[in-house]
Amino acid sequence: MLRWAKHRNAPYYLGGLSFADASILPLPPDVMLVPMVLAQPHLAWRYAFITTLGSILGGLAGYLIGYWAFESFGMSLLQQLGQWQHYQWVVSAFKQWGVGMILLAGITPIPYKLFTLAAGVAHMSPGLFLISAIIGRGTRFYLVAALMKKYGPTYVPALFLWLENKLWLIVGLIGLIGLGWWLS
Repeated sequence: MLRWAKHRNAPYYLGGLSFADASILPLPPDVMLVPMVLAQPHLAWRYAFITTLGSILGGLAGYLIGYWAFESFGMSLLQQLGQWQHYQWVVSAFKQWGVGMILLAGITPIPYKLFTLAAGVAHMSPGLFLISAIIGRGTRFYLVAALMKKYGPTYVPALFLWLENKLWLIVGLIGLIGLGWWLS
């Protein structure tokens, strides 16, 4: 990532990675955004914009995959596995808390693509999805860029420690919620 961050085409790599993270790839764009801002702090806002835009476009792709592919493949599979009622719960949850779920996933290190796909599967309002994605992802990536620009290398170890600690907490909470859902 450090080598890519210094490459003359790094902004394109950053945009592509951001797109892929929000739709299919399990690698957060922060791994490129951070070294790129550290290497050229005067371009922090440009890099945050590229990351946010790529992530929003990737999120829309994930939404569309969930929206269209579920009808073709997922529906019959859930019915065969006897999981239809759980699907209906997810749809209901997105109708009630969809905006909050996308905002939370957009800001935190929760795998964002799971929520973009689920929003599409649940047929969340595309307008609300887009607004939530812009706010959530923009907040995250502009905050990361601002912190890297202001605190530079002294902040990086603390950032990754915070993300690592929060990631385990969030994954644990999601696991407990999933377990409770599965047992119900």
